[in-house]
Amino acid sequence: MCGLFGFFTRTGFDLQGAGTALESGLRALRHRGPDDSGTWMDAARGIALGHRRLSVLDLSPAGHQPMDSACGRFVIVFNGEIYNHLELRRELGAGSLLWRGHSDTETLLAGISAWGVEATLKRSVGMFAFALWDRLTGCLTLARDRMGEKPLYYGWQGETFLFGSELKALLAHPAFENRLNRDALASFLRANVVPAPQSIYQGIFKLPPGTSLRLEPDSREARPVAYWSVREAAEAGLRSPFAGTDAEAVSALDALLRQSVAGQMISDVPLGAFLSGGVDSSAVVALMQAEARANAQPAVKTFTIGFHEAGYNEAQYAHAVAAHLGTEHTELYVSAETAMAVIPELPRLYDEPFADSSQIPTFLVAQLARNHVTVSLSGDGGDELFGGYNRYSWVPSIWRRLGWAPRPLRAALAGILTTFPPHTWNRLFQQLARWLPAGWRYANPGDKLHKLADILAARSPEDIYLGLVSHWKTPASVVRQARETGAVLTDHGQWTELPDFENRMMYLDQMTYLPDDILTKVDRAAMGVSLETRVPMLDHRLVEFAWSLPLAMKIRQGQGKWLLRQLLYRHVPQPLIERPKMGFGLPLDVWLLGPLRNWAESLLDEGRLIREGYFNPEPIRAKWQEHLSGRRNWSHYLWDILMFQAWLEARS
Repeated sequence: MCGLFGFFTRTGFDLQGAGTALESGLRALRHRGPDDSGTWMDAARGIALGHRRLSVLDLSPAGHQPMDSACGRFVIVFNGEIYNHLELRRELGAGSLLWRGHSDTETLLAGISAWGVEATLKRSVGMFAFALWDRLTGCLTLARDRMGEKPLYYGWQGETFLFGSELKALLAHPAFENRLNRDALASFLRANVVPAPQSIYQGIFKLPPGTSLRLEPDSREARPVAYWSVREAAEAGLRSPFAGTDAEAVSALDALLRQSVAGQMISDVPLGAFLSGGVDSSAVVALMQAEARANAQPAVKTFTIGFHEAGYNEAQYAHAVAAHLGTEHTELYVSAETAMAVIPELPRLYDEPFADSSQIPTFLVAQLARNHVTVSLSGDGGDELFGGYNRYSWVPSIWRRLGWAPRPLRAALAGILTTFPPHTWNRLFQQLARWLPAGWRYANPGDKLHKLADILAARSPEDIYLGLVSHWKTPASVVRQARETGAVLTDHGQWTELPDFENRMMYLDQMTYLPDDILTKVDRAAMGVSLETRVPMLDHRLVEFAWSLPLAMKIRQGQGKWLLRQLLYRHVPQPLIERPKMGFGLPLDVWLLGPLRNWAESLLDEGRLIREGYFNPEPIRAKWQEHLSGRRNWSHYLWDILMFQAWLEARS
């Protein structure tokens, strides 16, 4: 795992000035690669490449970057891992080539020299982002892995084309124009992240997953071109569905996940895994432990963060799974004060507004793991691939029950439900609790009834989904001089026609929530402490297999991840796993009423919002006052605003 930064100026540049700019950008990326640093420049052709290295494979100087191809034509800066690079070496003819070392970067260069960029990308299994300079043609190529595990930003700023692993490197270049993108801010309020391909800055974009971009020497046009896509994987899987039995499907999943885990356990430095005790991380750790035993290796090191607040603590479940599997387990219980101490670091870690509050425990568990290992595997991706989120089951169920009714009737019922504020419903349910069936006893029933009202007013299942994954429902009315553009969530032209609504939701989550939120969160939190993370569930062969599965092998009798559970039960007793889905959240609602109240009040001050000029203060102040009164829990809406405000303050 590493960090890369570079720039291209068609008219060439002064070597000394360019070198200073390159070093400034690399200093900003030191956390991504504390072990080594390198630069390469061709002043006459205007290209500069820089690299920060976290040594994981081939710790020798033979892994130093920027790296030249053996033929001398290409120069590359590479971030990530090619898990099948030894297989690629054999395919290239290991005996006929004179290898300088055993790094996957050298393998990648040899593949590009022999097969070309696109063919090499299609052969490669891994997570990566890279920039490649072709000395022969004067072309620059950027590329990113299929599912978007590794980040890559790019864009023209005046006459300079900038690219890098994180925005902080681009900001260090004197050509960076530092103009905020209000449309991206509106998209952020809906999705609690800035969705690809946008960034928070005008003219700077995220390279979409599964694409490469080629910048010709005499053109400013630089359009991403897909070499693999979730859409094609989904449509291909549904055209050629898996036709085997349940038992055969479990065996096929077992083989694929074992293959992925084994490939991702290759490392020249200490390696471990995050373990929450849920289905996904437990399945990954179970297969890691089986692989370690098969190869007479020490027990897998596993890491868990615990909280003293019972409703947010999964550490006891992780402890039980670790004890059953026999891992070398480390857990750390953290106080609310420790968690809140991370908040001032968030603008530095994420570079642009990012408001998934699980960023805090993710950073803490990464920090814990880094004290013991350099690489950690995670279970991310299981929900999106195998139907794990609750909405995959109950949104279609609700629509089947209520969608038949005329919309005016549903809208009238929604109006009745919202006649009373949530706190009134909460009191009513509390008074009636002893007479209510167990299935009707919810925490904060008033909020849930108001969410149900939103669903009742929807025109289609797609509207329900959009409402559920949106924070601010009309963000362009909150952000001044903004409109939502380009985001997959709000552009139905980027959706795909899949026969089941459950599959359509999984597709959209794989296109948006997974790369923009989950993978971004994990990458920045882990790399902030120089920890490499790997995600076995996102091996593209496993993704393609998941899309071939009948829906009933993912969601059965209202429960998601059916097939993955059957695999896990081969290793872990069912009672250790089966419990309500908790998530990786924090008691933000309580913190905003207590220890974070003064901090939040300062950032949400009406005069400040007016002076800064980004937000219309009225809807924000209304939600803040309602939250303070206890009538509504608006913590997630407010956290979006607070994370932007904290980020904006850190820029000044």
